[in-house]
Amino acid sequence: MKNQQLAETVKGWLLEAGELIKQRMKNSLVVSTKSHRSDLVTNVDKEVQQFLVERIEHFYSNDHILAEEDGRNYLPNMDGRVWIIDPIDGTLNFVFQRENFAIMVGIYEEGIGQLGFLYDVVKEELYWGGVDIGVFCNDRKLLSPKNLGAKDGLWGMNGAIYAQNIGNVQKIGKESMGVRIIGSAGIEFISLLKGNTVGYISNLYPWDYAAGMILVNEFGFKGSFLDGSQIDFQSQEKFIVATDVAYGEVMKNVVNF
Repeated sequence: MKNQQLAETVKGWLLEAGELIKQRMKNSLVVSTKSHRSDLVTNVDKEVQQFLVERIEHFYSNDHILAEEDGRNYLPNMDGRVWIIDPIDGTLNFVFQRENFAIMVGIYEEGIGQLGFLYDVVKEELYWGGVDIGVFCNDRKLLSPKNLGAKDGLWGMNGAIYAQNIGNVQKIGKESMGVRIIGSAGIEFISLLKGNTVGYISNLYPWDYAAGMILVNEFGFKGSFLDGSQIDFQSQEKFIVATDVAYGEVMKNVVNF
């Protein structure tokens, strides 16, 4: 199977990139700011991205790349095969906590998700899978979590969105079993895959949701921008993903604009 063979290749790259991160974590990081003081990038973000980009360009030279760093953060369309990369998702956590971050890679063909990879480097847990494969944690195939309603589980949230009550999200929190704020989209998507949360709302760029959406789609989750419009991989937007039941309940009864 074409996707299986490609998945094995990418898994090897990600394990190698994870070892690179572990080695760099033993030394002092070079930290810079981007748009504001809490929007950070490190030398390791850039090194991991370059590692992955070089391999894609060498082995799959006709493919396209959308990635967070070094001027690769825009593509005019999703034509052909596109790799969407977040070298370290949760850079604040990486810098201050040294955990709760992930390497993320999503592979799309003509805009349709094929393979997704979320690597929790510290826990050494690689979540991967996609079309005709299923979803795995390392070598263990995962079962789809329960299709719970919005009130029946925990929600992952972006702190600013929750504090400002954008989209009336505080109502979701009050009526659910509670809200958790992690600070990494990759770790939040892993929480969805494990059935630890029923939904996640945040303000995300394409590289924040591309890989995770491929995996949760395999389990029947629904995702869109918070205004209900379709994901377009073009810019940062307020974003929601949840179980099929919870998504329907929230979009019908809770979110107001």
